[in-house]
Amino acid sequence: MSKPVNTYRRYALAGATFSCAVSIGFLMQFSEPGYAGHSPANAVDPGIEPTSNPPQISKSSLPVLPKELDKEVSLPSEAVFLVVSRDVPIGLLPNEESAPNLGCEISLVAEPVAGALVNLTVQAPCLAGERLTIRHSDMLFTDILPEDGSLSVDVPALAEQSLFVVAFANGDGAVVRTEVSSLAFYDRIVVQWQGDTGVELHALEFGASYGDAGHVWRESARDVSSVASGDGGFMTRLGNEALKEGKFAEVYTFPSLTAKQQGAVTLSVEAEVGETNCGRPISAQSIEVHRGEEARIQDLQVEMPNCDAAGEFLVLKNLLEDLKIARN
Repeated sequence: MSKPVNTYRRYALAGATFSCAVSIGFLMQFSEPGYAGHSPANAVDPGIEPTSNPPQISKSSLPVLPKELDKEVSLPSEAVFLVVSRDVPIGLLPNEESAPNLGCEISLVAEPVAGALVNLTVQAPCLAGERLTIRHSDMLFTDILPEDGSLSVDVPALAEQSLFVVAFANGDGAVVRTEVSSLAFYDRIVVQWQGDTGVELHALEFGASYGDAGHVWRESARDVSSVASGDGGFMTRLGNEALKEGKFAEVYTFPSLTAKQQGAVTLSVEAEVGETNCGRPISAQSIEVHRGEEARIQDLQVEMPNCDAAGEFLVLKNLLEDLKIARN
């Protein structure tokens, strides 16, 4: 918007120059000695014979107006200024939207393995280091694709006809199906949440106490070999702890149809009071699948004690149904 001001100044300077040139021309032509019409009446030039006819001045002898200034120019009566703030808040700038990576091929392979687990293999070299979400039935968890662009994770199946979806933040993704016929041999309990809530899933098998061999939780998870022998269950933890506000799940699997003992498995959901969850509500969700039947889902929301209770555990009772195991 400063252009009109500069144009005005530029034309003003040209006009001033033209005025000076005209003035100088007149001075040079009419102030030279010898022009009787402009000499004093009593002045006599001894070298010039007086004449009654003064010299005539033709238009061709005057300065010529440049062509570019020979046209009328419309200038604003007042200068117009536009002030742009240099202090635009960063928060008002638009966020950059992620766009699908065209030409990026994503491979997703599902292979059933022991313990009614499914080994998922994700390969996407062009998305290495990116965050991804894996969904199976109503269970979700987040992870990071390693730098080599390949991720392998064992996911507990929640349905005999299992569908798995992998989605990246930019909209890229893949879908795969597989059949897990062995799910009918197991009872499977899932607790899932988002963020640092302090939630934990615990299983006490056949009257075990905390810290006993029959206490199964994230710090004593066992592995799939425990169900092969029928001695007890195992815990699977899903989700990457490095992700802020990531989605996590803990899954307890027990071989109900091949167990060597009879009795009960006591299940509980607990939350340790800490700086990240004290004095605020936390939420979680449970999914129960008993011997391949349709999943049962419950939502949970509870207000955590204030921060004075840091280090203590809140036991969320009656959220899960204990397992009743009969000898087979």
